[in-house]
Amino acid sequence: MKVLVTGGAGFIGSHIVDYLIRDKYEVLVVDNLSTGKEENINASSVFYRVDILDYASLEAVFQLEHPNYVIHQAAQINVHNSILNPSSDAATNILGTINLLRCCVKFHVEKIVYASSAAVYGNPAYLGIDEKHPLRPLSFYGVSKLTPEQYLKSFSDLFQLKYTILRYANVYGIRQDPKGEGGVVSIFMDRLLQRKQPVIFGDGTQTRDFIYVEDVALANLAALHLGDGQVFNISTNQATEVTKLLERMNEICGTEIKPAYLEAKPGDIKTCYLNNNKAQQLLFWKPGFSLTEGLELTLDYYSQMYSVKKGDLHA
Repeated sequence: MKVLVTGGAGFIGSHIVDYLIRDKYEVLVVDNLSTGKEENINASSVFYRVDILDYASLEAVFQLEHPNYVIHQAAQINVHNSILNPSSDAATNILGTINLLRCCVKFHVEKIVYASSAAVYGNPAYLGIDEKHPLRPLSFYGVSKLTPEQYLKSFSDLFQLKYTILRYANVYGIRQDPKGEGGVVSIFMDRLLQRKQPVIFGDGTQTRDFIYVEDVALANLAALHLGDGQVFNISTNQATEVTKLLERMNEICGTEIKPAYLEAKPGDIKTCYLNNNKAQQLLFWKPGFSLTEGLELTLDYYSQMYSVKKGDLHA
């Protein structure tokens, strides 16, 4: 079976590619390398440097390769950038997805798995947020991740294209770029390893649901063959305060660096965690990494990248 992964040189996509190759799939990586990195690309995959906004080039890849499945990870994921430039955000996340869906229909792809986001929910009406929660995104980014969900459903109705939608909580782990897509874990890790002061936007009591990247990758593999026409939260079902996260990371790093506090960013949600019961029941998936385990693996990765020995952090 041949699987095409958009964004396969990126943080999450590269882990999905690794697991697919481990499971003996033929894997095609489509990435424009705007945020993805060549060093993330598995050598056993076939790489095409193509932007999903370039329909002709994307179509040429499908014409040549005829993939059986598509896992769609390519996206503009920065909430702040979506506010500064909503047109670019919408182009990549909405129009790029439409281009991909057109190719899937034209070349008879069996199924597409789409990476959506907890940002589609907006401020919680209740916790933990399940898949039936109202969809009221606060940011343009949230809107640009929700809109392709509607296109997926319409393409399925009109052309019988199978799909599964995965709404991710806050993904962290190795290969996340603290200077690029920069989730809070990678940004904090970057600061702690350089012995610089981390910054918390808001008062630090805001909560997030932190899920390790390899758990997300395994959810995508499960969704290739399960959960047709369904939406699933991919999460830990646990809330962690940002200040508590930093405390835990200081403990793991052996540091005691206090944060600076700045004004909360517009579009940020105060508190959030996602109910993952549906994914457990229908995808037979559940997270395998605790927060501490995931943070320790992440520290190992960044320590090597920064050429810092973990023992030196205690000095």
